[in-house]
Amino acid sequence: MRPANVVTAVADILAGFAAVGATHFAALPWLLLATAGLYGGGVVLNDVFDAKLDARERPERPIPSGRATLRGAALLGFVLLVLGIGAAFMSSRLSGALAIVIAACVIVYNAWGKHQPLIGPANMGLCRGLNLLLGVSAAPTLLADRWYLALLPIIYIAAITLVSRGEVSGGSSGTGLLALGLLGTILLGLLALGFTSAFSVLAALPFGVLFAWRVLPAFWRAYREPNPSVIRVAVKAGVLSLIVFDATIAAGYAGVVFGLAVLSLLLVAAGLARAFAVT
Repeated sequence: MRPANVVTAVADILAGFAAVGATHFAALPWLLLATAGLYGGGVVLNDVFDAKLDARERPERPIPSGRATLRGAALLGFVLLVLGIGAAFMSSRLSGALAIVIAACVIVYNAWGKHQPLIGPANMGLCRGLNLLLGVSAAPTLLADRWYLALLPIIYIAAITLVSRGEVSGGSSGTGLLALGLLGTILLGLLALGFTSAFSVLAALPFGVLFAWRVLPAFWRAYREPNPSVIRVAVKAGVLSLIVFDATIAAGYAGVVFGLAVLSLLLVAAGLARAFAVT
């Protein structure tokens, strides 16, 4: 279930929640439960669909190592997705509809999308973008005003997914350069949010600088030395830095204190990452 990664999905919800004023607290517990189910189910099914490939390339993973059965993992993955969808409907019909679309995107990615050079990264990014909008759906009437926020995680996750393809056999400098370009686009996009009246660049700036400091050097090294070990470090940094990315958005919309609350999840995720796999 990649517990550290689930924490990053929680941060997505909090960022979306901040973007609509951080006041619709009745919906928040259901949305947090929904994202945990959707993300946890998604990564479990990732291992289910990759069981044969992992037997050759990642034999230490739970299914090829025999610590989990293929049937049991498949059941767990689908139960978690259903749990996530059900929890989202407890928030609102709109949240439930978004959860269904997220679950569908997750299944498409695991079964087919991940093997497509361009569609795969976009597919994975779409899952994250919709997850951020799931947080926005805490205030359903504001979703139409904040939909564009989904573009930022779509681009960011696409960059991570591009680089992650070299975790086993190594990558290419061209892919690394493209990922760096996408990261630059993300940073410009965060600054561009300042042109909207609801977003404070001043409050978000310290978090944005921290985000850039965490991801740019790691991805630069992956570009210069695209070998598996360097790429794994970059991917891990990219995944965990999702929390810093979300904290930047949260601070811009809801203030520094709320941003710090989201950023504190980085300690939880980093601790879990020492005990559980991130990739």
